[in-house]
Amino acid sequence: MDASECSKLSDGIEAPLWMFWKRRRYVVVFMAFFGFFNVYSMRVNLSVAIVAMTELREVMSENRTLGYEQNFDWSSSIQGYVLSSFFYGYVFTQVLGGYMSNKFGGTNVFGVGIGATALLTLLTPIAAQAGVGYLIAVRVLEGFFEGVTFPCSHAIWSRWAPPSERSRMASIASTGAFAGTVVTMPVSGLLVNASGWESVFYFFGLVACVWYIAWLFIVRRSPEDDEHISAREKAFIVQTLKRSEGEPENTRHPWKKMLTSKAVISMSIASFTEDWGYYTLLTGLPTFLKTVLGFDLQASGFISALPYLLMGILLSYAGYLADWLQIRGHLTTTQVRKYFTCGGFLAQLVCMMVGAWVLSPIPTIICVTIAVGMGGVAWNGYLVNPLDLSPKSAGVLMGIANGFATIAGVISPIVSGYITTNNSENEWRLVFYITAGIYVIGTLIYWVWGSGQLQPWSVEVSEQSKQSMNQNDGTVMSEIYKVT
Repeated sequence: MDASECSKLSDGIEAPLWMFWKRRRYVVVFMAFFGFFNVYSMRVNLSVAIVAMTELREVMSENRTLGYEQNFDWSSSIQGYVLSSFFYGYVFTQVLGGYMSNKFGGTNVFGVGIGATALLTLLTPIAAQAGVGYLIAVRVLEGFFEGVTFPCSHAIWSRWAPPSERSRMASIASTGAFAGTVVTMPVSGLLVNASGWESVFYFFGLVACVWYIAWLFIVRRSPEDDEHISAREKAFIVQTLKRSEGEPENTRHPWKKMLTSKAVISMSIASFTEDWGYYTLLTGLPTFLKTVLGFDLQASGFISALPYLLMGILLSYAGYLADWLQIRGHLTTTQVRKYFTCGGFLAQLVCMMVGAWVLSPIPTIICVTIAVGMGGVAWNGYLVNPLDLSPKSAGVLMGIANGFATIAGVISPIVSGYITTNNSENEWRLVFYITAGIYVIGTLIYWVWGSGQLQPWSVEVSEQSKQSMNQNDGTVMSEIYKVT
């Protein structure tokens, strides 16, 4: 059932969509929004805190002599390893997260991933004081647990999101990632100035713990498991997703065909492309603003948040636009995915080039803000793509793409750390130019190979699962998927 067909059905709830509490599927979206808020608040707080942890401060000794001190004497290359260490663990649980979400439920694994990361965040100050090796170990473990979140989210939407609302629901929830970044950047700067760098980790770790408790009480694995959902809304979701309550939980994944699919490869490269630019700036922007453009730490925190504020806004509106274009039949799903992904990349490419060439406070900040912000448009292309290619394997596909993209998160901070040893203008220009070049490659590959169509190998596996179930219980089931 495609988006236009689903749009003709009704959930029977007489309330506008902004009254999210009237619809259980949007309660899940609301909670997932704050889940991603915590995911990114615990991911990016170190980017601001590390500036305070390593900066030289003027101090007056007892004999009135002026000197300097710093908490941690880490070179730029060591800082690069510290900032990238999160992704060492993150890369290993991408595909695993998709698999576990199918086995144990996307909502369950999603919650555990964030809850465990919250506890590790609370331990971060102790680990840093013990030594850089301990800090890196804790960050690796944080990445390991957070690595399941995006694959699990796709497993959640495969059970909760009607096709006509996929882009909208996924984008609203994902906006929480940028809300978390927008809030964390300036709040971290304020916390550092008020209570020291340790308070950054204690505050955001505690907030995430509170969220996890609420998640356990409010969210269920699927509409069938939710005791508070109305019968009409439950029937609406089940009918539009074309699955029955008696359908088997275990999904067979055609690994060879998935890994060699051009659509999956292009989606993975698009994920790598966006993540390279995203994490280059996410981990390095506070340092760039302070050392190259001359902003103090608190101002750097507020300015660093602007690009992610714009990205969150564009992500939400682009999600509505993507759904509207499909429902009205103006564009096919493949066209939506290509136009949004490649259009976003091209805008980022131009802004990166201009910002690097000018390298002046106001123009560069504007260019960087637009460059990061347009990632919100691109996300409504490639990031929603797993649900198009194979809803049953969406979590695993997201794990494959996000796992490959995580390599960018591992490499980009290290590359930036080695390039910007002196934090000179020319060094940071090179960082921006490399990012622009990667956008070119990602745009070309996704434009040629990208697809929004249900893949043949997904239909084959669904039919095989259906036939297997029919043999076991003697019941003839309707087709799981129908390609139109």
